[in-house]
Amino acid sequence: MTAVESVVEPVAPVATGPVARVPTLLRHLVVLARPGHAVKNLLAVPLALTDTPVWTATALWRCVWAVAAFTLASSVIYVVNDIADHRLDRAHPAKRRRPIAAGHVPVPVAGAYAVVLAVLLATLTVNGPAMTWWPLVAYLALSTAYSRWLKHVPLLDVCVVSAGFVLRVMQGYAATGATASSLLLTAVFSGCLVLVLGKRRHELAALGTPHRPALVGYNLLLADHLLGLTTSLAGTTFLLYLHVDAPIDAYPPVALAVVVPLGLLAAFRYLQAVLVLRTGGDPIRMLLGDRMIVGCAVLAGTTLALAQITARYPHLLTWTDR
Repeated sequence: MTAVESVVEPVAPVATGPVARVPTLLRHLVVLARPGHAVKNLLAVPLALTDTPVWTATALWRCVWAVAAFTLASSVIYVVNDIADHRLDRAHPAKRRRPIAAGHVPVPVAGAYAVVLAVLLATLTVNGPAMTWWPLVAYLALSTAYSRWLKHVPLLDVCVVSAGFVLRVMQGYAATGATASSLLLTAVFSGCLVLVLGKRRHELAALGTPHRPALVGYNLLLADHLLGLTTSLAGTTFLLYLHVDAPIDAYPPVALAVVVPLGLLAAFRYLQAVLVLRTGGDPIRMLLGDRMIVGCAVLAGTTLALAQITARYPHLLTWTDR
């Protein structure tokens, strides 16, 4: 037995009967759907609430339904993408542990699983609150094209991934009935480009091009320039949104005095993680696991939420003065 074989073999004997295999397969199917990535939908879809004139229980419930639908849609795409990439994933140090690439879930079973998730998604949208679902349909079509072809086209690949987040926010607008802010959508698109480009740069520096064909169209210099450009664009458009479209009325100076330094610090920290610490391989895990970024996000979000609440309900300030 070689040293490699001794590492790969299971540490303890595992039962091989059907009863023992089914629970294990179910666990791998759950992992295949990537429930941890639901945070993307939980953060993106409700952004439309920032432009909703009046927060009502109906708008909030419709937004929750939209988050659930996009979570199912994302799971369908993850499964389809893992089926398409399972051979390439086996050459990746982290992705080779994914259920299909590792051989825990056979491709036919994964295909049937994707169909089941798609049926659940259709049931959810048909029986849910009445709203337009065109952003969800566009996301499914765009993501399917990405899995089949677009992910191999340099530059276009990162734009398609970022567009998926814009469609999440658009579904939130469809749920709440608010008018979409072009500045907010631009900020979301460019901000997501920063994260995706950081991931591409990490992959390029650490792993090279074999596992992702689109990386042949990048180099570190290009990635660094694109990171600087998109970070500047994201910050500028978000500040313009706060000045022009954000419903915070008389409180922009106070909100900006808090949000701007916190936003810059979070951006600096992310760029440090990507360019110096080289930890940008999983943007979501890195962002949620970094105390400085999380702290800045919580403080900035709290500030903007308070500004919106006091702008929408000014009588609260009058009540506190009594």
